[in-house]
Parts: sequence; structure tokens; C-alpha cells
Amino acid sequence: MSGDSIRIGTRGSKLALWQANHVKDRLEAAHPGLTAELVTITTTGDRVQDRSLLEMGGKGAFVKEIEEALLGEAIDIAVHSMKDVPVTLPDGLHLPVVCKREDPRDGFIANAYTHPREMPAGARIGSSSLRRKCQLMARFPALEVAEIRGNVDTRLRKLDEGQYDAIVLAAAGLRRLGWAERITTLLDPADSLPAMGQGTIGIEAREGDEATLARIRAIEDADTAVRTRAEWALNRRMQGGCEVPMGGYAELDDDRLRLRGLVGEPDGSRLIEDEVSGAADDAEALGSELAERLLAAGAEAILERMRGRV
Repeated sequence: MSGDSIRIGTRGSKLALWQANHVKDRLEAAHPGLTAELVTITTTGDRVQDRSLLEMGGKGAFVKEIEEALLGEAIDIAVHSMKDVPVTLPDGLHLPVVCKREDPRDGFIANAYTHPREMPAGARIGSSSLRRKCQLMARFPALEVAEIRGNVDTRLRKLDEGQYDAIVLAAAGLRRLGWAERITTLLDPADSLPAMGQGTIGIEAREGDEATLARIRAIEDADTAVRTRAEWALNRRMQGGCEVPMGGYAELDDDRLRLRGLVGEPDGSRLIEDEVSGAADDAEALGSELAERLLAAGAEAILERMRGRV
């Protein structure tokens, strides 16, 4: 980083570039005279399309090369969707800043229905997320919940072609990509609890790089940071990953925090749900407390089995 510039590492997908440009615009507005440059990096997850995320080592497949560039000082910061960030970061890196959160809810998209409860028995609803699948199967057991692949444009096309009767995607991504008008209904968290960090953009940096930290602190959102700390403490203790059917959602009301968590059987046969509330200053402790409660209630056995250890 020179005195008047900062290099932002990002993947090359439409959504990743939207997020990186959002951070670029915010930084340049906060620091007149600063030039923010985007550096597009192709990750393993981008290159390999014929293997599952689990086979490629989980969420790290989409950040490994970016983090290597950050450690090698080829870039100054990396911009990520928080729900895609692995629980553990490499030594020397931290994620000190989050931007103001977009709506974290899941969006229900259909051409003939306004909610899953209106869909007839056997209707087909598409999702690629285990978290969404297990909740949809548990709450709407008469529906067929089917796998759907492809980017947002491809999934919307498959819906319009009649391959699915409805699909469910993150509302934040739809809005950022200009598809807000396709959202039929925003699903209440009681029907589809969001992923930890859904809708939140995180900024990763090198530890000890105080000049960069001072710059990115200018665009941090304090409320989102509190909610993220709670959700990430839950995620860290649960060791959540890409192939784990779990969700976590924090809400802030003045100085009070409410945190909900969920772990489900992949087939929707069981959902383990709980929540905690307390002072916002105790966000991380609340996340850890909720994790322990979920684990003790049976989540640990589900997670161990999903990771293939038992």
C-alpha cells in the first residue's frame, strides 16, 4: 500500500466484484484522494467445477489463493462474503472490519406461489444449501426439496423453464446483483434461519498493518460488528463448514442481543433449535453459550457424523 492507494483482493464472480467495488467506493468516499485498486484472483473453487466443496477442502477453496496474496503483500486487503469465510484464518491474518449488513434473510422465488406453505404436495423447490434444505424439508414435508446448481442467472432460468416450482436464495445476493424484483417473499427466520454472516461483507487484512487498519476502520458498521461477533462465536465453537446444515442469526435492539441457532439432520427429520439473549457487550460469550446448548441437545452427534468422524 502506497500513501494514496490500496489494493483490494477479490474473486472474479459477479457478486464478489460487486462486494469489492462496494468496499472500493466506500473507502474512496471516506478518504478523499485515495485510489482503491481491485485485484482479481482466481481461486481453486473457481477453477474446479466438477468436485464438491467438501472434496476441495471446504470454504477455504474460495479464499486460499486470496489469503496467500495477502500474506505475500501482493494485495492490502481481501473482501469476502462473511458466510463464505472459514472459521479459522491463517496465522498473520485477521478479519477486523465488517460493513453494514444487507438483509440477511432467505428469499423465496416463485412464479405461481407466494410462500412454501401455499405449494401443493409434491411441488419442487430448489436449493443447493444443506441449511436451507433441512429446514424446508422439516417445515414443509409435503414438498420435494431438490438440488439446484449454477449461478443466480442460471437458477432463475431453470425456475422460469419449469424445472422447479420455486427456488430459495440469499436475498442479499439477489439485491446486489439487481434481481430484487424477483424476490416473491422474504422468508421469516422462523421458517428459514439464515447462515452465520449472511448478507455481511468482511474485510481481511494482515495483522500489524496499522496503516491499512486505520483506513478500513472508517467504513466499519458497529451494529453489524456486534452481530457478527455473536454469530462467529457460535460458528467457531460449532466448527461450522460448507457441508454442515446449521444456521445462526443475531438481532440487536439497542444494547440487547438476541441470538438464534439451529442444526438439522440433512433429511429434515430433526431440527435442533435454541436461542439466547443478553447484553450486546457479551456477544461472543452468548455465541459460545448457545453453541454449548445446541451441542448438548444433540447437535454434536449430527455434526460429527456429517464430518465423517463417526
